[in-house]
Amino acid sequence: MKKISYILVGAVLLSGCGTFDRVKRIGKAPEMTPIENPANVYGRKAVTMPMPALAREDDTNNSLWRTGARTFFNDQRAQQIGDILTVSIQIEDKARIQNSTERTRTSGEDSDLTNMFGLENKLGSINPASLASFGSSSSNKGEGTVDRSESVDLTVAAVVTQVLPNGNLVVAGRQEVRINHEVRELLVSGVVRPEDIASDNVIEHTQIAEARISYGGRGTISDVQNPRYGQELFDIFFPF
Repeated sequence: MKKISYILVGAVLLSGCGTFDRVKRIGKAPEMTPIENPANVYGRKAVTMPMPALAREDDTNNSLWRTGARTFFNDQRAQQIGDILTVSIQIEDKARIQNSTERTRTSGEDSDLTNMFGLENKLGSINPASLASFGSSSSNKGEGTVDRSESVDLTVAAVVTQVLPNGNLVVAGRQEVRINHEVRELLVSGVVRPEDIASDNVIEHTQIAEARISYGGRGTISDVQNPRYGQELFDIFFPF
């Protein structure tokens, strides 16, 4: 009981802090996030993935062809830490699933005893035929329907934050747009192959491995759409 009380008190204090922040923002547009190192979009932890053995580089100082070079001409596509490339996000996702199950089972067991070691006459009102009788029935019926449709068409510039030993690039980007008192935020990160980057330095989101794409907002409209702290606590602790 004490733990629940501590949780409730902590939630009230947190909600109070959020309330004070909202009071201070009355009449003001939400502040935008300051520009920072793109590598910190999803934390400072470096990406670690299985890598093939590194190939031995020969002495090619006097050769026109360099180990790892993809062309004789200058390539304007992103390939080094700090380079910028464009990520095109075009999601047209539709899913419709409908399931229905129904199960019914009935069973019964009756011993049908007519004699009981010759003592059936001494049992009085007890009928030996009713000493053991079992019966059970069960039924289950379930229905479920999923109907989902999503459409996203966005473009964002990302920065190369890491070059993996096999040449793949770790990219991360963030874009914020403020309209009146609402800020829309787009985050994208993942691992791309340099070969998948088009000649105009654009890559599709479907070609990003371990892609993390987040699109949301904060501000006046988002505050109205989100449930109140008390309602969230009620939904968490109310068992029915």
